[in-house]
Amino acid sequence: MGSKHGSQPARGGRRQIAVTTVMTKTRKIIYWIATVWLALGMVATASGQLIRMKEGQGAVDSLEHLGYPVYLLTILGVWKILGTVAVLVPGFPRLKEWAYAGFFFAMSGAVYSHLAVGDGLTAILPALLLTVLTLVSWYLRPEGRRLVS
Repeated sequence: MGSKHGSQPARGGRRQIAVTTVMTKTRKIIYWIATVWLALGMVATASGQLIRMKEGQGAVDSLEHLGYPVYLLTILGVWKILGTVAVLVPGFPRLKEWAYAGFFFAMSGAVYSHLAVGDGLTAILPALLLTVLTLVSWYLRPEGRRLVS
């Protein structure tokens, strides 16, 4: 692996280490950007759901339009807050997996629900964005935030 002098990396080894370091830093930056936006989106929609906003994304009018009961707002709001805490705090990798799964099911279900009732892109886009942010955050999460297999 090293050169004939032992302590020096093989030719091109330093360049490979530098590229790997840049990729690792880039991955962490993208992870945190996606995770912070995901957290903001979940907390914002959860807040509206918990206070039972009449209009807006995930609010009373939206749930009634999709055919869901209004009491679902409280359940979704509480789960989103708890899921956001689980994703952001250090440790608890199994709990993070459950939170990511819950976010994915809730947001992909919202996308499908809007499609099922014939809503356009403007109604679908917020849930679709949160679905993508969930997948990006989950995929790029650092080793310390993953389950050990």
